Amino acid sequence: MGKKSKRSKEDLIAKRLARAEATAFVARPFEGLPFEADLICLRELVPAATAEVKLTEEYGGRTVTIASLLPAAWQAWHREDGALLGGLQVPVSSTDASRDVAYGILAAAEAEPGTTVEATTEPGRGPRLQDILDLDHPFDVRVLETFDYWQLPEAETDSDIAAAIEQANDSISPTEKIASVDSAYWTEMSGRTYVRWARTEGEDAVVTALARLAAENGNNLGGPGTFLGYFRAHGIIVPVWELEFGTRADDVEEPISEFGRRLDAALTTAEPLSTDARRLRSGIVSRQLTIH
Repeated sequence: MGKKSKRSKEDLIAKRLARAEATAFVARPFEGLPFEADLICLRELVPAATAEVKLTEEYGGRTVTIASLLPAAWQAWHREDGALLGGLQVPVSSTDASRDVAYGILAAAEAEPGTTVEATTEPGRGPRLQDILDLDHPFDVRVLETFDYWQLPEAETDSDIAAAIEQANDSISPTEKIASVDSAYWTEMSGRTYVRWARTEGEDAVVTALARLAAENGNNLGGPGTFLGYFRAHGIIVPVWELEFGTRADDVEEPISEFGRRLDAALTTAEPLSTDARRLRSGIVSRQLTIH
């Protein structure tokens, strides 16, 4: 009786620990992925974009298209032509966004072509993207002007679906990936032009470096941008600059590349902040916003 009671208690504790592990919030879910910053940008910033990833041999070795958005905001899709797609912009998620995407991809891969996987707040325990992806496979982002990559054959015969796709395409804000630095995106929204640059070095380090440059009147992307602040997303920060309306992405390439070198230098210096830089740092922190 005593042994049985002890075993029952141990089982109960184990179940509680497993439940706690499964529901623990992961503050930086995509950490460890070499393309963490771009993945977050596709999830939070870029309206229409794709990039290819590859599953490890353990999980089938198939190529998967990671998409900013799938039709009806599906988590994943085994398309009729056999292609596998994983969606990032979904209406609900669990406490671990990386596990959500991995769950959707694996579920779609095991299903018949034509199967879609809805997003869920409880995907259950299982592997994460860090576990199922070949991390040596290049993650080349293709920013697109339309959602034509959905390749919905129904749009050719169903006028309602065609109209819905056209409406979705009309909602896309012009967006381009900056080529000269990693994980920076130019966009135009509501008559204003911005550059948003995802950084993975850690909030304290990046904010301190930005404050150093601001104290030297150098936090302007090398001239064309006015620093607005930053927002947090999935454990990293994304500084934002506003450009003069009409400034194109090509106009930013050279200035932001030079600014990036100065920012890298500011990130590595160990010199104490000046009084002015400390004041500016407090102002930068006060303008932050958490979006996830």
